[in-house]
Amino acid sequence: MGKQSWKPGNMLYPVPAVLVTVADKQGNPNIFTVAWTGTVCSDPPMVSISVRPSRYSHQMIEETGEFVINLTTRELAFATDYCGVKSGKDTDKIKDMHLNLVPADEVKAPLLKESPVNIECRVKQTLRLGTHDMYLADVVAVHADEGYMDEKGRFMLEKADLIAYSHGTYYTLGEKLGTFGYSVKKRTT
Repeated sequence: MGKQSWKPGNMLYPVPAVLVTVADKQGNPNIFTVAWTGTVCSDPPMVSISVRPSRYSHQMIEETGEFVINLTTRELAFATDYCGVKSGKDTDKIKDMHLNLVPADEVKAPLLKESPVNIECRVKQTLRLGTHDMYLADVVAVHADEGYMDEKGRFMLEKADLIAYSHGTYYTLGEKLGTFGYSVKKRTT
């Protein structure tokens, strides 16, 4: 079987589907879905999100230089989709989806209480790239839901039933295949 050659495009899938919370200078919050996000650096910890300038939340990030990445779960899938297709300039998505926001430690943007992990971010650099602006951001705080801690205090993120987005469809992550380094680990007989 051969391969078809396509014009250049974004086919790096799956990607995380996250809910990003922001607030304007007056503290008015909004929430929107981002699928173009990722780790940039581990030391110092940095992430990125790419946002269309036409998005309602874009101006809030421009004003404050802050946002929070909230990981999403199967339970949040409907809200994740809704917050990606509805605009905060037309409706209160937080109220519509019965979401709960709590104050962050380091930034003015709130945390999504229902999320298993919240990553507080402060923009370090903005790259104007065409249809999207990429915000490279320092991670200034991370919050983990205690409900996912085992009896030894280990964070069990795999229990959260995280979701990903692939070519127009949301998926849960599925079964565990191995842990880092399992391909070279010595086997005991």
